[in-house]
Amino acid sequence: MSLVIIGSGFAGIGMAIKLKEAGYHDFVILEKAGELGGTWRDNTYPGCACDVPSHMYSYSYELNPDWSRMFSPQEEIWDYMRSCADKYGITPHIRYGKQVVALEYDDAKRDWSVTTDDGATIRTNAVVSAIGALHIPKFPEISGREAFRGPAFHSAEWDHSVDLTGKRVAVIGTGASAVQFVPQLAPIVSELTVFQRTPPWIHPKPDFAFSAGMRKILRLPGMARTMRGGIYWALESRALGFVVDPRLMKVHELLALRHLEAQVPDPALRRELTPDYVIGCKRLLISSDYYPALTRENVSLVTDGIAEIREHSIVDAAGVEHEVDVIVYGTGFKVVDALADQRIVGRGGLKIQDAWQDGIEAYYGITTAGFPNLFFLLGPNTGLGHNSVVFMIESQVRYVMDCLRLLSRTQARAIDVRPGAQRAFNRRLHERLDPLVWNAGGCKSWYLDEHGVNRTIWPGFTFEYWARTRKVKPGAYELIY
Repeated sequence: MSLVIIGSGFAGIGMAIKLKEAGYHDFVILEKAGELGGTWRDNTYPGCACDVPSHMYSYSYELNPDWSRMFSPQEEIWDYMRSCADKYGITPHIRYGKQVVALEYDDAKRDWSVTTDDGATIRTNAVVSAIGALHIPKFPEISGREAFRGPAFHSAEWDHSVDLTGKRVAVIGTGASAVQFVPQLAPIVSELTVFQRTPPWIHPKPDFAFSAGMRKILRLPGMARTMRGGIYWALESRALGFVVDPRLMKVHELLALRHLEAQVPDPALRRELTPDYVIGCKRLLISSDYYPALTRENVSLVTDGIAEIREHSIVDAAGVEHEVDVIVYGTGFKVVDALADQRIVGRGGLKIQDAWQDGIEAYYGITTAGFPNLFFLLGPNTGLGHNSVVFMIESQVRYVMDCLRLLSRTQARAIDVRPGAQRAFNRRLHERLDPLVWNAGGCKSWYLDEHGVNRTIWPGFTFEYWARTRKVKPGAYELIY
């Protein structure tokens, strides 16, 4: 049985490792870039780091006692991924510079043809889409954006050739990336103007360096595992407010307000930085240096919205013109569209856009009716607001492996989730999501699609997802011989 994996981030590499471990060697990984690493290869902005503790943001079977900090910087995570690919013999399976442009299922042959942008086609029994969610930069629709004469770039496509020292820099957006790079830019630029549409809720970041002694202790048998377990349950407890009752978020709200008060003495600035929606409705951020950066003399926060961009300036909604030399967009990614924009044709010529005309959905975020032997990692509604997505990836990889074993046990050519099973799963999923904070918290976020439906977040605890995806229910699938 042959298999194609699309993407070589945490999901693609994790899938490949488990295939090899089970004795499947007939697979390739198609990677659009020239190196592996996904999100951690692309995001090289100053201050880029993980916002989940490193001991949890890694594979459970490949613990690293040598993380330098509680929250590792990008370069270190990327090194970890490359070393995993080398150690488990994955590197020879990767084909670089291969952007997948189409997937087409052949009803007669019961297999897939995978077409890449160089016109090549691979025929394969199964496809695992491990493209991730945070890889297509999203730019805001602002009139005059093309007119700007100076350097302008997205945080995920950081232009390191531009020296920002002493420049007047505008930052548009105040999400997870911006709270990391704003504190790095503030001390070196002459003026920093931060354009904020909605203030984020921010918790202090409990970050620290691991001393040589601590790393030595973590190398002792079982210590890194114990550390990981402690972090897992601490993060999982944050889900109580998300999953059980938004009122339980009060504790988190108090912590965030206290953090804001301690770091921003100016009451007017503090008002502009205080969110008006329930904490957790948008991604909860962690930073201990973002607020102090905003209190600097050379930094100003603009909350009026942007009317237009001109050749050398940005005009806000109040009509004030801000002269700037460089614009940095910290405006996030196309998350929901990343899946829906793909050219995928399933059984009977069914296009994925038609299958998802009422919104993207899958069974446990992994399989979609009408697309046999196509598996999504980090598919719809498997994202998290409270714990490590690497944990979710491992649960999904194990589920895909179970699907492949079912195929080899039954000698079937393909499996396709039954539409009824998928509908029932998604009905329950959205019944759970509707009253929860992401939907009812009074904010607009990248978790929601254009109809305001949450297509991104898993509404439960991660151990619940783990338990539910441990075994494939054969009754939920049609076997195709």
